[in-house]
Amino acid sequence: MWERLRDKRMADKIVTAEEAASWIEDGMTIGLSGFTRAGDAKVVPLALAELVKRENKPFGVNVYTGASLGSDVDAVMAEAGIVSKRLPFQADPVMRKKINDGSMMFVDQHLSHTAELIRQGAMHAIDYAIVEAVAITEDGMIIPATSVGNSNIFVDYAKHVIVELNLAQSAELEGIHDIYTPANQGERGPIPLTAVDQRIGTAGIVVDMDKIKGIVLTNQLDSPSTIVEPDEETAQIAAHLIAFLREEVKASRLPKNLAPLQSGIGSVANAVFNGFLDSEFTDLTVYSEVLQDAVFDLIDAGKISFASGCSITLTAEKMEHVTRHFAQYRDKLLLRPQEITNHPEIIRRLGLIAINTAIEVDIYGNVNSTNVSGSKMMNGIGGSGDFARNSRLGIFVTKSIAKGGKISSIVPFASHVDHTEHDVDIIVTEQGLADLRGLAPRERALKIIENCAHPLYRGQLRAYYEEALTRGGHTPHVLEKAFSWHVRYAQEGTMLAHEPALV
Repeated sequence: MWERLRDKRMADKIVTAEEAASWIEDGMTIGLSGFTRAGDAKVVPLALAELVKRENKPFGVNVYTGASLGSDVDAVMAEAGIVSKRLPFQADPVMRKKINDGSMMFVDQHLSHTAELIRQGAMHAIDYAIVEAVAITEDGMIIPATSVGNSNIFVDYAKHVIVELNLAQSAELEGIHDIYTPANQGERGPIPLTAVDQRIGTAGIVVDMDKIKGIVLTNQLDSPSTIVEPDEETAQIAAHLIAFLREEVKASRLPKNLAPLQSGIGSVANAVFNGFLDSEFTDLTVYSEVLQDAVFDLIDAGKISFASGCSITLTAEKMEHVTRHFAQYRDKLLLRPQEITNHPEIIRRLGLIAINTAIEVDIYGNVNSTNVSGSKMMNGIGGSGDFARNSRLGIFVTKSIAKGGKISSIVPFASHVDHTEHDVDIIVTEQGLADLRGLAPRERALKIIENCAHPLYRGQLRAYYEEALTRGGHTPHVLEKAFSWHVRYAQEGTMLAHEPALV
């Protein structure tokens, strides 16, 4: 323990999770470390939920995080009914149900925006920051674990800090963090980051030790990622994307080692990254949020030379391997705050290739990343908007159909729009790729229908578009039928017309 807690004067601040939880009062706002099941506060939130259930009194807190949490923290807090408002991202089925039935408020934010809003004082002030760490140094720094997320801004602006000192997390994580916090807007200079492997900050979160109210010792690894293995469709998506990038290099629009890559969280995005394993591309770099299994597979294969991210989120098998052999990855990794990984200034400067996942795409290239059938929240926009608008290439990937063909991912009009046609460059499904750059809406529609739609739905899409053309307009639509596919699915359980045209 003393190798992790290096200032012996902090010994009298060691408390149980239950005692730390007892300090949190009804109506407070807490900031929890954690970004996509990695480096999350694990025991104090669960102790809080148990405490509230025992006392059986009305209780609610606002919960800010970096992204989704592991260790069933979101599920347990949601089930206990203690979350009044949650932001900026979640991915838990129990919490999702609460959000969609209206019993929990959810603020779906671009992940780069949360820190700015806290800095501006535009949201509830944070009473307690609860952050996981692998060490607290003698010179006043909290060393994060497998994620940084919003931990630095939570610590800076919280009235009190509780540190979960996790002895199960590898001590070798110390040294891979680069903590940089911009000054206030209107007072800051340029963020001095010009290369993926560049350090611009400190090795940990600088904190006034008097601000730390309690230290809770824990011994629990992160929850494993839930991504699934690549399948035939995701392999086809990857092949289409690799072929496109090959042509971009041939046309001198990209260098031979491409440009820094970003990939969103999830099975499809991870599988697409996996496609680089069998490609000719080497000396790749990654500037992303989540470093998933495929990143480490590509490092092992000598394909990726450096990866900068916000968290390390791995399946159980890959987590065990990376933890056991972490020394071979240390000089190839940096973890930064999500405000920096997702910052428009850096994304634009580095000229990223951004690959994110869509729920649905319409024939003009508008993308829905969040709300199923227009109103049912899935997880949240995450960082996809930060990257799509500001990257060199804003790419969205999705399988062309879902639910065994009952749902088409290519629709006449997206039922909810997170990324407008102005921010979307490339659409890829297992059917093909549509390069939308420099195309007018009518050109986009033809490309998306012919290249990306599943044959089951291509005829229906053509019929809709042809009817829309008779109405005229820059972006032709048949408004009374624009959402008819979603209505049909709600009423009949399928988007297919009764006599689909297989073309």
